[in-house]
Amino acid sequence: MKTLFDPITIAGMKLKNRFFRSATYDGFSDDKGHPTARLYKTYEDLAKGGVGTIITGLTSVSDAEQLESGQMSFRDDSFIAEYRTMTDAVHNHGAAIILQLAFLGSQCYSPAGDKKIWGPSAVKDVAFEKTPREMSREEIARMQEDFATGALRAKQAGFDGVQLHMAHGYLLSRFLTPYYNRRSDEYGGSIENRGRALFETYCAVREKVGPAYPVLIKINSEDFIEQGMTFDECRFVCRRLVELGIDAIEVSGGYAASPPSAGPCRKEEGYFGSSAEHLAQELPVPVIAVGGNRDFDAMTEFIQRTGVTAVSLSRPLIREPNLVERWQGGDRRRALCISCNRCFKPNGTACVFNAEA
Repeated sequence: MKTLFDPITIAGMKLKNRFFRSATYDGFSDDKGHPTARLYKTYEDLAKGGVGTIITGLTSVSDAEQLESGQMSFRDDSFIAEYRTMTDAVHNHGAAIILQLAFLGSQCYSPAGDKKIWGPSAVKDVAFEKTPREMSREEIARMQEDFATGALRAKQAGFDGVQLHMAHGYLLSRFLTPYYNRRSDEYGGSIENRGRALFETYCAVREKVGPAYPVLIKINSEDFIEQGMTFDECRFVCRRLVELGIDAIEVSGGYAASPPSAGPCRKEEGYFGSSAEHLAQELPVPVIAVGGNRDFDAMTEFIQRTGVTAVSLSRPLIREPNLVERWQGGDRRRALCISCNRCFKPNGTACVFNAEA
C-alpha cells in the first residue's frame, strides 16, 4: 500500500516523501527581489520540518514588469549566488526545492510606475482593476525568453527544478481564458491557439535547461469565472504539454475574482482532488493535488485510491512548518490551519495565531 512517506522519483528527482509545499507568496525579499535572512529562515525551517519538496513563491524573471512588495526575483545573474545559499540550506536537510517562475500581468497590487502591464488583450481585470496593454508578438517572444533565462539561472543556483505558473490569473493563465484573451491572431480563439504562448514558453525553457532538468507546471483545472477556461480545455493543454515533455503537473483552480459559489466548496477536504484524479488517469506523468489538504488519513486514502502521485499544502505549513515531521512522529491529528486566510499580509506571510502566541 502506498503511504505519504514513500520516497518517490519525479523526473530524476529523488524525493523523500509525497508531501509538497505548494508555492506560497512569502513577501520576505528586499525591494529588488534579493533574498533576506527572513526568507532564508523560512525555507530552511520548511526543510527541517519534514516536507519532501518545497516550491517557492512566485518569482519574477523579467524587468519588463514591476516587482510586487517582497517578491522574489531572478532577473539577472547577480541573484544566482544568493539563492544558492538557500538551496544549499534546504538540501542540507534532505529536501528538494523547486523555483516557481511567473509573470504577474495585470494581477498586481503595486503601481506599474514606468513599467508596462502586459496581457493577451486589453481587458480590465475584474479583481485588480488594472487594464493591460495587448502584447505584441515581439513581447510574447520576450516573455518566453525571460522565462527560459530565469529557468537557466535557477538551474545554476542549485534549484532541483522549476515550475511554470500557468494558473490563478497570472499572465500565462490569461492566455488560456477566453474572457481575457480576445485576440484574433495565432494566440487567440481556439484552445490550441490560446495555449500556444504556453506551449512555446515551455519549449523555450526546455531548450535552455536541457532534456534532463525537471520542468513542472501549475495549472487551473477550471477558471470558475464567466467565459473562463473549462476542465476539458485544461485537459487539452495538459495533454499537449505532456507530448512536448513536461515532467509533472500540479492541479489547482480559480481566479481572484472567482465567486465563492463557483467551483468546489473550499471548506471541503482536498477540493481539487477530483480534477487531479481525472488527469492522473489520463496522463503518463506525475500529478500533484493541491487545495484543502488538511487531514492525514484523508490524504492517505486519496493517494492509495487514485493514481495521483503527491499532495501539496500551503497554508497548513505557514502555521506549522514542522507539520510533516509531526505526522511522521505519530501525531496524526488534523493540521491546525483553519483556512482563515489572515496569513497573507503586506509585510510578509505569517500565521496570525503564531504571532499571537
